[in-house]
Amino acid sequence: MMSTSSPEAVKKLLENMQTDLRSLSMECKKKFPPVKEAAESGIVKIKTIAARNTDILAALKENSSEVVQPFLMGCGTKEPKITQLCLAAIQRLMSHEVVSEAAAGNIINMLWQLMENGLEELKLLQTVLVLLTTNTVVHDEVLSKAIVLCFRLHFTKDNITNNTAAATVRQVVTVVFERMVAEDERFKGIVEQPPPVQGNTNRRSVSTLRPSAKDAYMLFQDLCQLVNADAPYWLVGMTEMTRTFGLELLESVLNDFPGVFLQHQEFSFLLKERVCPLVIKLFSPNIKFRQGSSSAASPAPVEKPYFPICMRLLRVVSVLIKHFYSLLVTECEIFLSLLVKFLDGEKPQWLRAVAVESVHRLCVQPHLLRSFCQSYDMKQHSTKVFRDIVNALGSFIQSLFIVPNTGNTAAVSAPAGGSGSGAQGTAQGGPGTGGISGNLTTQAAFEYRGTWIPLMTVSVQGSAKATYLEMLDKVEPPSIPEGYAMSVAFSALLDLVRGITTMIERELWNNSSINSIIVCISVSGAHLVWEEMVSACWCGLLAALSLLLDASTDETATENILKAELTMASLCGRLGLVTPRDAFITAICKASLPPHYALTVLSSNAANLSSKAYSIQGQSVQIISPSSESHQQVVAVGQPLTAQPQGTVVLTAKNIQCMRTLLNLAHCHGAVLGTSWQLVLATLQHLVWILGLKPGVGGALKPGRAVEGPSTVLTTAVMTDLPVISNILSRLFESSQYLDDVSLHHLINALCSLSLEAMEMAYGNNKEPSLFAVAKLLETGLVNMDRIEILWRPLTGHLLEVCQHPNSRMREWGAEALTALIKAGLAYKHDPPLAQNQRLQLLLLNPLKELSNVLHADIRQKQLESVLQILQSQGDSLGPGWPLVLGVIGAIRNDQGESLIRTAFQCLQLVVTDFLPTMPCTCLQIVVDVAGSFGLQNQELNISLTSIGLLWNISDYFFQRGEVITQELEREEEALQKQAQEKGETLNRPFHPAPPFDCLWLCLYAKLGELCVDPRPAVRKSAGQTLFSTIAAHGTLLQQPTWHIVVWKVLFHLLDCVRTSSTTADKEKIESGGGNILIHHSRDTAEKQWAETWVLTLAGVARIFNTRRYLLQQLGDFFEAWEVLLNHIQSAALSKNNEVSLAALKSFQEILQIVTPVKDSDKAGDALAAMGVPPVLIDPLSASGPGRPLVRSDSLVERLTRYNGAEMQAPPPGEESALEDSALWWSAWNTWYRTGTDSTRPPSGPTEKLSFIPSQPFLTALIQIFPALYQHIKANFSMEDLKKLGVILHGAVSVPISSDASPFILPSYTEAVLTSLQEAVLTALDVLQKAICVGPENLQVMYPAIFEQLLLFVEFSCKPPQYGRMETKHVANAKYNQAEWVALNYVPFAERSLEVVVDLYHKTACHKAVINEKVLQNIIKTLRMPLGLKYACPSESTWKLAVSSLLKVLSIGLPVARQHASSGRFDTMWPELANAFEDFLFTKSTPPDNLSIQEFQKNEAIDVEVVQLISTEILPFANFIPKDFVGQIMAMLNKGSIHSQSPSFTEAEIDVRMREEFSKVCFETLLQFSFSNKVSTPQEGYISRMALSVLLKRSQDVLRRYVEDERLSGRCPLPRQQVTEIIFVLKAISTLMDSLKKTQPENVDGNTWAQVIALYPTLVECITCSSSEVSSALKEALGPFKDFMQPPVSRVQNGES
Repeated sequence: MMSTSSPEAVKKLLENMQTDLRSLSMECKKKFPPVKEAAESGIVKIKTIAARNTDILAALKENSSEVVQPFLMGCGTKEPKITQLCLAAIQRLMSHEVVSEAAAGNIINMLWQLMENGLEELKLLQTVLVLLTTNTVVHDEVLSKAIVLCFRLHFTKDNITNNTAAATVRQVVTVVFERMVAEDERFKGIVEQPPPVQGNTNRRSVSTLRPSAKDAYMLFQDLCQLVNADAPYWLVGMTEMTRTFGLELLESVLNDFPGVFLQHQEFSFLLKERVCPLVIKLFSPNIKFRQGSSSAASPAPVEKPYFPICMRLLRVVSVLIKHFYSLLVTECEIFLSLLVKFLDGEKPQWLRAVAVESVHRLCVQPHLLRSFCQSYDMKQHSTKVFRDIVNALGSFIQSLFIVPNTGNTAAVSAPAGGSGSGAQGTAQGGPGTGGISGNLTTQAAFEYRGTWIPLMTVSVQGSAKATYLEMLDKVEPPSIPEGYAMSVAFSALLDLVRGITTMIERELWNNSSINSIIVCISVSGAHLVWEEMVSACWCGLLAALSLLLDASTDETATENILKAELTMASLCGRLGLVTPRDAFITAICKASLPPHYALTVLSSNAANLSSKAYSIQGQSVQIISPSSESHQQVVAVGQPLTAQPQGTVVLTAKNIQCMRTLLNLAHCHGAVLGTSWQLVLATLQHLVWILGLKPGVGGALKPGRAVEGPSTVLTTAVMTDLPVISNILSRLFESSQYLDDVSLHHLINALCSLSLEAMEMAYGNNKEPSLFAVAKLLETGLVNMDRIEILWRPLTGHLLEVCQHPNSRMREWGAEALTALIKAGLAYKHDPPLAQNQRLQLLLLNPLKELSNVLHADIRQKQLESVLQILQSQGDSLGPGWPLVLGVIGAIRNDQGESLIRTAFQCLQLVVTDFLPTMPCTCLQIVVDVAGSFGLQNQELNISLTSIGLLWNISDYFFQRGEVITQELEREEEALQKQAQEKGETLNRPFHPAPPFDCLWLCLYAKLGELCVDPRPAVRKSAGQTLFSTIAAHGTLLQQPTWHIVVWKVLFHLLDCVRTSSTTADKEKIESGGGNILIHHSRDTAEKQWAETWVLTLAGVARIFNTRRYLLQQLGDFFEAWEVLLNHIQSAALSKNNEVSLAALKSFQEILQIVTPVKDSDKAGDALAAMGVPPVLIDPLSASGPGRPLVRSDSLVERLTRYNGAEMQAPPPGEESALEDSALWWSAWNTWYRTGTDSTRPPSGPTEKLSFIPSQPFLTALIQIFPALYQHIKANFSMEDLKKLGVILHGAVSVPISSDASPFILPSYTEAVLTSLQEAVLTALDVLQKAICVGPENLQVMYPAIFEQLLLFVEFSCKPPQYGRMETKHVANAKYNQAEWVALNYVPFAERSLEVVVDLYHKTACHKAVINEKVLQNIIKTLRMPLGLKYACPSESTWKLAVSSLLKVLSIGLPVARQHASSGRFDTMWPELANAFEDFLFTKSTPPDNLSIQEFQKNEAIDVEVVQLISTEILPFANFIPKDFVGQIMAMLNKGSIHSQSPSFTEAEIDVRMREEFSKVCFETLLQFSFSNKVSTPQEGYISRMALSVLLKRSQDVLRRYVEDERLSGRCPLPRQQVTEIIFVLKAISTLMDSLKKTQPENVDGNTWAQVIALYPTLVECITCSSSEVSSALKEALGPFKDFMQPPVSRVQNGES
């Protein structure tokens, strides 16, 4: 459109005007000529102006009064057609702004007239509008007149006019104010604002205002007057006015032009002085009115509230509050309080509805709300307006539930008592009928205790779109649909929360992002406001939201409520308001759980809240507890988490929704939860439990089965949700990594206390416990590994408690969590890495160690399994953590069962096989201790044995890495030493003075030593072997002084222990163990098992003494050690156990090096092999020969050489003398002597008490030691010592054998074999006599003693020795162990001794000592016994040997005796010898019945030999021999020559058995000596004579007796033996006669002849005998007598008698 001032527009205007004027002139020419003329002159005028002026418009305006005049006159005609034409023309002028002020005034006056006449009302209004809007020429009265005109038109009869007028008025009013705004804009910055008017200004102060402002002021002032029903000051001519319209106008001005009022004090004054009082006054009917109260109650009739006014007042109030709050603080306080009152239940429904809409309008303005809070709530003595608004909303919502609001008058007017039930009944139809409620559930609604309120969409979130506040056309109160008020209130609540929280959050955010120092002051102020706002509103909000949440049946509504609660909780958290935060969280928590679910954390919290009941104008509002009748879809049935089993509980979809909110809260706002983590987690724990989620690996919860009771029932709806929930749960704890340290601690503390509750609950029953907390602690720990230090202690501290819980499932998870954390912690790539952060590593490992204190086996099992895993994964990098790990492995106890020990042992094996090189050397000692403790545990024998093997491996490791270990240990030692000095303490470690590497060995030895006295024999055996092997194999590494400790602290200590244990061991028989292990009888008592240990130990120690002799001798106290060792050997040898005692002697032999000693540099392997230990590379110092590479580094060799220089090579030959140290040997001799004496001393008491008799092998070994020992002590071996030795030898031989051993030791009786003991005894004596033989002269005095000893043994052949008073059976009778003890068959021994005697005598017969000590006599005396016994000897061989020995001895000894006859040394010998001959040749014993003839003849030959000896060795030398001895010999020969026989011979044997040969020899000897013609001495002759006369006398006697007996016997034959005897005598006589014939007559004594001849008569007498044998013998005897028939020629002298 072209502009009004363009040339075209101007041209057009001029044309139009002329046209208008012509039209007017035409119309008026008939009726109104004046008008016609005016019109025509107007045309001329216009043309003139157009012609004359360039600026036509300005000229027109100047002359506008004249230009307009014709049209005004036209209007004055009151003709409609003319009037319309004129008004149109006038409007055209106005729109081109060519009307001057004067013309405008004239126009208005003309319009007024038209109005009064009621003409063209709409056109009038249009004209006024155009006039006022196109320019600003109308002012003051003119303006007011124009406005009044419009007002008056508003009140006509015509509706259209009225409405148009109303619109026009509104527009005009706006225009007035717009002009003022424009005017202010023009003057802005040009003229200073006039000085503010002080004091109480009144309306006359308008003089200060500019023109437009003045108009606006006057207009507004009058509007107030009119509404207040007062006369206007400015709008003169008003006839009527409605309040409703006035209020609308006021509202629009206030709403559209707030700036005017805020900038101009005059206007502010109007607001304060006029508007507010007006509003308050108009509110009064609404305030006083109470619904339901009868008017009679009040003295004056009460004006009823009037909807249109009330609603408009509320709109005004809204605007006032919105725009002028800052000006009208006090007034607003009143308005707001009124608004709150309007929400009361007693007010009419429509009033409450519009009030709630108004409140909603406030709720969407958070900044306004903040101002309220600052202005009222935070001031003393002021109404807590903000709080009241929120509380009022809350009460309003509650009241809607409490009074069933059906929205119909019936319900309103119903009496209070019946309203509840009546209305409820009708509306609800009862839950059972399912009628209405069934259909309604699809719609969003709230339902609470039977009250059902639908929910409508009332406005978009964040904007308050009112319904009833906009009903400006309604005069009657509208009926409010059910649920409308609730929906508005609900929106208001949500908007309030949203507004406040976003505002505060935004400001918090801005503040936090600005540089904090600058803002801290303002922030603290802001903080206070925020806190106050939250404190003021939270109770009401919570009450309302909780109720709504409980009542909500719509998912979206629920979501909104939850969101509101969540944001509030988060905000409170951020502001640090703990109580409200916890309250909101509690609400969400409660809503997540089934109704009335008992959860202590929540109920205690709710109790705190409900005690804070708050009142709103006297009406108490309680936080309503959730109702259980919600018509909600049940999605899950599960079990409550309680200590006592209860029924099931149900979860609804809403519970799940709440749970998700809770998860969301924890996830997004974890940082501000602080202590309320506890609430959140407790609730989640219960939900997780009810849903049956169970923890899986890493702590994540997975749907699991419920363990007891009715299983958890889950609908498909929730089943699909579960993975999501479980995922969110995990994410929630994952997000803990973004929490700051403090929040993280809150989370951990909450989880811990939750877990404590779960633990409490799980006590005393074995129900499935809730593992939620433990699982989540694990998850939280795992995601916060990077800062694990700050939460490690509380975390692990708690889990350790869980591990001690009696409920197995609970502690199993505790251990799972703890071990998983430790493993994760060790595996995590920390910065700095663990290797450089020892403190952290120890911190991480510490809980693992703490687990060792838990008594439950399952936990220890878990602990050890994780140790195994840690070793496998991180073993190389444990470093300083080793002591802890080893401590864990070693923390085994015997009450823990095998499997545990087995697992722990696996760990140890892994350590020993793989990790010894990686650990610090200071830990090696711990490894030794741990391995030792496995040896000592008694649950699993195999482990004990294997661990001993490990100790061997460890020792090997020490040996191979000796150098490295030494260096490291010495470094460590220096550091420790330094520390100790600084503290002024002494360094305290075991075996301190020894160097650290040696200490390591000593610890190892000490451990093995402990194992050597373990109660189990197998362990002792294995440990013993290992101990001695390690010492043997690696002892070279020790420094010399360390050996001192080894000897005294290790070896001797061990020996002491073993000795003690062995001597006190139980003698009870052990039943075969476990049925499947058979125990050999030699090991079936503890005592016997200990004996084995003693043996091993002693042998081991002895071996060390032997192999390391050169080394040990360099220690200062070798002699004392030697003595102690000997003492041990002695006590073992004297122990009442054959095995031990025998072994002791073997050890004795070893240390005396009777077995060839093994030198260090020799084959050390053999010593080990002897012990059953495979040879290892033992001695690095031996020459590298084939098969033995030298593998040690030089430095090691050098070091060893430095350590033990002397030990290196075997000493040179000259040094052997060191071993000859006589003190050592004499010490050994004393030990041997004591041992021998004690072990061979026969028991003194009665035999029953006999407990122990030493065994043969023992005695043998004992005796066998002597020869070797003697080699070293012979130099000083005295007679005294010899006597001691004799006692022992004798004692040893006398010891009987136990009958059960006899078959092994004894030869069968017939074999003549010596036992090894007897061999040994003889050997000992042999050694002695050889030594004497080659020794110096003075030694020879010992010979007799040796003889004496041997002769004692010889006696044993006939008289076995007694052992105390013990009864022994002879071996022949010892069938089937009837006897307990069996005497040995001593015969072979005695015989051998005899041979030795003979042999020795052979060598020594001439020795002075032998002669002086009457050795020969003793020999003979000893031999008398077997000789005399002859057949009665235990063994036939004995007497035969005795005879032959006697013969041999005599053949040597007799010459000596003759030689020394004069000395008298042998005088006593002769009678002994005579007796010996006598006893033997004429024995009292009879030969055995079964003696064969051949045997008899052999025996007779022996007798013959004896007689021959007499004839060759004795009789020839009769002159050197005592007479009576010779006499005895003669008598003997005599006796022998006529021998009476034993009566037992059979007839057949008679010839042989008569010992004819013997008699004959006797006779011949007699005769030989009788008639020998070489009588060299008278003595010899004497012997012969004596011999003959004895013989003849004897013959005479026999013959006589025979004749006598024959006569007496009559016909009876004589006994056989008598016949035999007589035959002998007769034969002897014939032999004698022969001899006499051969002899020279002068040699025969006369006496003899006489005796011979005297025989003759007797012989003759015998002729009568009846026996043919006798007769033939007699014949031979009588024959030779023929020679006596003539006397011989020579004269025979009578010899002496």
